[in-house]
Order: sequence, then C-alpha cells, then structure tokens
Amino acid sequence: MWERAKRTAERFRNQKLNRKFTFVIVLFTVLPIGIFGGILFYQMEKNVVEENRSYMTYMMERSRDAVADNLNSINMSTQFFLSDTRLLAVLNRTGRGEELSTEEWLSFKEEDIWALERLVNNNPMLYGVRVYAANDRVQEIMPILYRRSRMEKQSWAAAETVEGWHYDFTDQIFSGYTLSQDRRLVCLVTPVVDEENGRIGTIESAMAMEDMFPGLYEGMENEWSCFVDSDGTRYFGAAAQDDGARQEQMDRILALEWEEDDEARYLSLAERRLVVTCLPVRELGGRLVCVRDITDSVREVYRMRDIFVVVMFLFLLVLAFFINGIVRRLLRQFYEILRSIREVQKGNLDVVIEHCGGDEMGELGTQINRMLARIRRLMEDNLNREMLAKNSQIRALQNQINAHFIYNVLESIKMMAEIDEEYAISDAVTSLGKLLRYSMKWVSGNVRVEEELEYIRNYMALINLRFDYEIYLSVNLPERILKQEIPKMSLQPIVENAICHGIEPLAEDTNIYVKGLVEGKDCVIEITDAGRGMSEEEVGLLRQRIAGEIDSSGGSGNGIGLKNVQDRIQIAFGERYGLEIQSRPGCYTKVRVRIPMAGAETGGREKA
Repeated sequence: MWERAKRTAERFRNQKLNRKFTFVIVLFTVLPIGIFGGILFYQMEKNVVEENRSYMTYMMERSRDAVADNLNSINMSTQFFLSDTRLLAVLNRTGRGEELSTEEWLSFKEEDIWALERLVNNNPMLYGVRVYAANDRVQEIMPILYRRSRMEKQSWAAAETVEGWHYDFTDQIFSGYTLSQDRRLVCLVTPVVDEENGRIGTIESAMAMEDMFPGLYEGMENEWSCFVDSDGTRYFGAAAQDDGARQEQMDRILALEWEEDDEARYLSLAERRLVVTCLPVRELGGRLVCVRDITDSVREVYRMRDIFVVVMFLFLLVLAFFINGIVRRLLRQFYEILRSIREVQKGNLDVVIEHCGGDEMGELGTQINRMLARIRRLMEDNLNREMLAKNSQIRALQNQINAHFIYNVLESIKMMAEIDEEYAISDAVTSLGKLLRYSMKWVSGNVRVEEELEYIRNYMALINLRFDYEIYLSVNLPERILKQEIPKMSLQPIVENAICHGIEPLAEDTNIYVKGLVEGKDCVIEITDAGRGMSEEEVGLLRQRIAGEIDSSGGSGNGIGLKNVQDRIQIAFGERYGLEIQSRPGCYTKVRVRIPMAGAETGGREKA
C-alpha cells in the first residue's frame, strides 16, 4: 500500500503544471462540497428519522391512553356488576337450586336488569357485559343474564384457565346469529363467588378488538401494530395477519431487549427502515408493538443524494475542463519562458522572451532576459580575458627573452666592477639582478613568504644606495609563516610605502620591522616603520581609500598601492582578509597583513 502511494505521488509529480493546478483546485472544490453534501444528507435522513420517531412516540402515548380508558371501562363495568346485591342474590338462589316465580323474574328484570343494561348501553366502547349463571335453572334475560350452557358455546370457555383475559375470538353465544360473528372480541372473564355457595356465576365484559387496540385495525399505509399477550401469542390486524414479511420483522423486533420506558427506536431489518415503539400493558400482561415503515422516505433521501452526486460529478467534470483552460492561459507566459530555457539548453543564447507582462511571470521573463544578456557579456568578457591572458603569456615569453639579455649585461658589469675591485658596485649590481629576476619571473600562482622577503631584502639593498642614512630591516618570522603562500608583490608595496611616506621625510637612520604571528586559523604579518606616523584623520582617510569608499586614483600618496594589495588578497582569500592600519604621529605606522594559514578555508582564490 505504501509503495502504491509512492507510485501515485511520483506520477503526480511528473504531471504537467496545468494539470496539477487543475487537480488541486478541483480537489479543494470537491472537499468542501463533499463534506457539506454529506452533512446535509445525513441531517436530512436524521430529520426524517426524528420526525417519525416523534410521531410514533405520540402514537404510543395515544395508544396508552386509549387502552387505559378501555381497561377502566371494562374494570368499572365488572366491578359494578359484582357490587349489584340483587344480582348476587338471584345467582345465589339459583345456584342453590331454588325456583323463582314469574313475578320475581319480572320484578328483577324491571328493577335491576334494565339498569344494568342502561349502564352497558351508555358506554359505546363496550360490546357487552354478560352474567352466566352456575347452572341452567335461571330465566335468561338478554342481553345481561344467561344460562351456563350458553357460556359453554364461547371459545374461551374451553381454555384451561377461564378467568382472565381472552383475545381475538368471535361471539358464539347465538350460533345462528351470524352478524355477531363478524367482529373480533376481547373480554375479561371474572368469576362470581359467594362465601357460602362458592362459585355462583361468571361475568364476561367484552369489547371489540378494534376498539381495545385501534392501532391494529387503522390500516394506515406503511404503519401496523401487533399485540403480544403474556403467552407470547401475537394478534395482528386484518391487513397484517397473513403478511409473512411482517411476521418475520416482528420475530426480530421481539427478540430485542425492551425497557419499559423505551422511546421509539430506529431499526434496519431485512433492508427495511423501521421506527418501532413497544408499549407494555401491565393490566393485560402483554405488549403493544407499533411499527412504521419509513423505507420509502429514507430511500427518497438516498435518491436525492445520488442525484446530487451525479450532478456534482458532471459539474466538476465541466469545471475541470474550464479550470484547465484558464490555467493553461494563465501559464502561457510560463510555457513561453520554458520553451526559451530549452532553447538556451540547446546552446542558443540569443533567445529573447517577448511580451513580458507586469506580473510575476513577466518579471521572471524580464529577469531571464537580463540573465541571458549578462551571460552573453560575461562570455564576451571571458573571451577577452582569455585573449589578454594569451597575449600576456606571449609578452612574458618576450620579456623572458629580453630578461636573458639584461641578465647577461648585468653579469658583464659585475665582472668589470670586481676586476676593478669595486665591490660595492658589484654587490649593487647583484641585488639589482635578483630584483629584476624576481619581478620579471612568470609565476602562475602565489609565492611563498620567504620568496617575497628575499625580494624585499634586495630592494632594501638598492634603496640604501640612494640615501645618506641607513634603513635596517629586522625580520622575525617563524618557519611555518615563511612557508605560507601570498600573492606576489604583496609585501614589497607596503615596505615601499613605509619608506616613501614614513621614513624619507625624517632622513635619519631607522628600522623597518617584519614580524609574523598566528592568530587562530589566520596568519598575520606585521610591517612596522619607525617613521613620522599619521594622525587619526589621516589613518581614517587611508582606510577609506583602501576599502574603496573614496577615490584613490591619481599620483603617489593616495593609497593606491595599498588598495591594490588589499584587492589582490581579498580576491585570493576572501573578504575577511586584507590590510589593517595602525599609526601614532611621530612614532610609528603598522600595517597588518592577514591571510589564512595553509589548509584553512577561504572565500575565494585567484591565480596570479
């Protein structure tokens, strides 16, 4: 996976710049739109679920209230019958086998049965309340009082436990009366027990299933209910009774753990999206389960999401082509610059980038034009320098030829002076020859300090011939400094400057001291004259001339010799090296030459 990611990144790096820009812009357009779309459709689905959960919670509360009212009606009616003393007296007498007269039956009917019947009729939710005697010795007074044999026709009479609740049965008390068999009933069967005679009758308080559980029979689209009694028997409405899919869904719903105070749940069962409530009915010992199928609503959200994705894909496709065209147009100047650079790579330095604008690309094109022009000038200058170098080599060869002639002449003069025993002249000619040999010698690099020092000694020998006073050269240089390399003719101009401007105005015997020091990785050569010195103002002006801050062109005394030495040292070793000036009026002038020790890093190097 990591290798695949690396290959993908490598392919992306190798793409053209306009494609990269297009990809990045589209990517940063897709990301917020994708995040916004995901949040939007997630919130839409959540709103659909929450809306249906609120609805099912409301329906659950309504069903709870309706069931509670119906249970109260049945319980109150049953208790009213159980508290009727005359009814209990009739049941006791018939239970003992006593016979009641016709007048007693008529009186009982007119004074008691009719009151009970009005009670039942005043509650339209009740299907009926019936009292079954313990035997068949009673006179049936419909719709309240019935014989025991009549009760035995009801389906619930055959149950192991007659007392309690019975669900989803038809009224069989009158087998020939078919209209009563069309309704599905639920009833509460309560025994009537006397302390002396035992069970003297049974009360059946019945209500239609559709009245007790209206949600089971409402027949609303995508909504259905089920009542589960204490034995686990399920009672569906007519629409869901034979629906195998709903039966399967109910199996999975009932397999879940339900708390008594559970709110509506959102479930995904068999590719269906359901909102389910489970209402425990403690009086009945069962549960009322209400289900709302919101699959179509959720799929509508998904359909809108898919349409959004397709539309956004087409939009981004068009946007990518549009952005690619704009980016290519914006990068047109860049591609022109790239084409010019490729021409330069082929060796064509005459390329000129046309129509440079004022933006960054235009500035880049302008700078490239300037760079190419500078390269052309540098190449011309380099060619000229090479020509000058060749000419210099030719002149050096010519000078070497001329130098041989001069050396031979000087040797002849020296021999003539020695023959005449003019040894001072002989020594002067020897020093002059060495000086000319050193100055006219062709050197392709730097020279050692000891070579430069030998040149200075010959120079001092000739200088002392000019003056009536003596200038002594005192040298204190360690062996490692004598082996250091330095640009040719770097120390002699300093000595010459000390004689001309520091010693000659005094015209008396004096000394020039040459001392070598090692400071860290630097080598410092101090040249000190015991001359007239300089004021601070003069030292400041001299430092400015050496640094090139003021013009040093002109005749002698303007520091041009020292500036040349400074420039040559910095070219050879770097900007941090060069000359340092110290002086005191009437006392001394010291010039410190700082160069790197052998092997130390330098900022640059020039071949002499």
